[in-house]
Amino acid sequence: MTDHNRPHPSLFSQIDVSHGAPTPTMPSGVAMFAEMAGLLRAMLAAQDRQNELLEELVNQMGAAQRQRAAELGQWKQANPGLARGCRMAAEALSKIQTEYLETLTEEIGDNFETLRDGEFMLNEFVDRFGPRVAHLNGLLQVLSQLSATPDAPSMR
Repeated sequence: MTDHNRPHPSLFSQIDVSHGAPTPTMPSGVAMFAEMAGLLRAMLAAQDRQNELLEELVNQMGAAQRQRAAELGQWKQANPGLARGCRMAAEALSKIQTEYLETLTEEIGDNFETLRDGEFMLNEFVDRFGPRVAHLNGLLQVLSQLSATPDAPSMR
């Protein structure tokens, strides 16, 4: 039994072309331009409102960012020794992270075929290196945010 013998549904539909209700007349050129102008005004008003909302959003986000920066600045002023310690720790941990990343990339280079072809080996690799990279990144971010800027005057 082949599909050639089966009837296929028609690809065309029937359209009634008999005289029915009159078609609506095309609006005159003036009416069409007036309608287009009205639509453009509505679009412009919607864009203006959207711009206002975006400005409010930027102001809110900027205020939160400024508040956070002020709080960090106050903390650094209140804890200058700890801020310097955080800077030194961040620099040291950054060097450790660089060495760790070198080890990670060497491991990838040495075992590329095995990692690509074996899901088990890839999972083992991710389990071995992934959490440490994520935690190092998190620690570095915190230490960097809390650290004193390198050119800040020393206050002891």
